[in-house]
Amino acid sequence: MSALQDLLHHEAHAYTGGDDRPLAAYTGTMAVYAGTVAAAVTAARATRRPLPAPGPWDLAVNALATHQLARLIAKDPVTSPLRAPFTRFQGASGPAELDEDVRGSGVRKAVGELVTCPFCTGLWVATAITVGSLFAPRATRLATSTLAALAGADFLHFARVTAQHAADGPS
Repeated sequence: MSALQDLLHHEAHAYTGGDDRPLAAYTGTMAVYAGTVAAAVTAARATRRPLPAPGPWDLAVNALATHQLARLIAKDPVTSPLRAPFTRFQGASGPAELDEDVRGSGVRKAVGELVTCPFCTGLWVATAITVGSLFAPRATRLATSTLAALAGADFLHFARVTAQHAADGPS
């Protein structure tokens, strides 16, 4: 190994304390994200796309859409085939949501952690919405409005169940 490789290996071991933390795979994931953003910026500049000027309403809709799509990707039973190569089914974690353990090591583990974490997935979703607003603003607005409406409906479902339980009184 080179001196740089030795240093990186030493630092990784000092950080992880021997635990299975796929730092190299995390670095690769960050590189893919940064490369994707750089490609989008380059394409936007090359095509002279005007930058959108989102207002408060856009921010609210995009936040709800990001929340909803991130949860659909990371927790929904219907999207479990996308997560299956990286996870192991554990059971239900809530209404229409699954509990899954990440499996494997290296890249498999890093991708598993990404696709099972709505907070982690949210960054990718928010970035996709931003890129969509540059290259396909009308279609992106339609998609985000749909996802925001679904998020609102989900919150209303939870409010209704909570109200029904409160009306029924203690069991």
